Amino acid sequence: MLETKWALLQEQKSTKGNRLPRIFETQIAGLRQQLEALQLDGGRLEVELRSVQDVVEDFKNKYEEEINRRTAAENEFVLLKKDVDAAYMNKVELEAKVDSLNDEISFLKTLNETELAELQSQISDTSVVLSMDNSRSLDLDGIIADVKAQYEEMANHSRAEAEAWYQTKFETLQAQAGKHGDDLRNTRNEISEMNRNIQRLQAEIDNMKNQRAKLEASIAEAEERGELALKDAHAKQEELEVALQQAKQDMARQLRECQELMNVKLALDIEIATYRKLLEGEESRLSGDGMGPVNISVVNSTGSSGSRLIFGGTMGSNALSFSSSGGPAGLKAYSIRTTSTTHRGPHN
Repeated sequence: MLETKWALLQEQKSTKGNRLPRIFETQIAGLRQQLEALQLDGGRLEVELRSVQDVVEDFKNKYEEEINRRTAAENEFVLLKKDVDAAYMNKVELEAKVDSLNDEISFLKTLNETELAELQSQISDTSVVLSMDNSRSLDLDGIIADVKAQYEEMANHSRAEAEAWYQTKFETLQAQAGKHGDDLRNTRNEISEMNRNIQRLQAEIDNMKNQRAKLEASIAEAEERGELALKDAHAKQEELEVALQQAKQDMARQLRECQELMNVKLALDIEIATYRKLLEGEESRLSGDGMGPVNISVVNSTGSSGSRLIFGGTMGSNALSFSSSGGPAGLKAYSIRTTSTTHRGPHN
């Protein structure tokens, strides 16, 4: 019966001893695979995070460049607007000068025509008066001819002076009008060019605003993706840490159970060895070896406390000792000490 129990214990020991390490190895391998997968995910997430940070930094630089360009464009727009305002005021002044010169030309024309009419009327009146004095006995024809020649000379001279002055004034005014007209055309061309520049700058500003909105949206999306990726990585890391801690606790518990089983097995081994020694001693006594009674003591010490089991029997002078040191359950030692008394037979 004891041998059968011993065989069963040996089989249980072999089965449990082979199964527990395999369970631990399988669980540890699974945890290692999860840890490697987490490390790979962490590396991938770090690469993605660095890529997103680079993209965000690039977008920030582009955004700052666009802001600087926009500021420069706004400053240029302000300067161009000042130039346009100055050109418009110059245009208004030139138009006013042109109107004034046109009025002056009209006035001079009217004045010249009036003076010519007056001179012609004076000449006509003088001729009429002279013709009325033809009845006198004086040499009126000669006088009239002289006076007429003088008046004609004066009229011609006045007409020539007036025409020369008018021509000079007209040429001057025409030159000024041409100059102001050129200035006005140049100003109009400049205003048109400035308007085109303003429209172009306005279109660029609108385009920059659209690009800025797109960049801000991209930055916000990239930051959101990065935060979600980091949260996911932290969550996976926490789950793996919890699983690893649980695995460590399970491993420690299983090691304690294994140690307890080993202690039980060792105690059973000692008990079996004790009974075997008792049986051997009894057989020796019955065969007539003269062996006295045998005291067998089993000492079980665990840590600082200990217990003693005493088995009685008869056996030869022998001693056995067993020892086992384990993990979390502490150090346990078992020893079997036997003492015997030999009775010699009577001397012949």
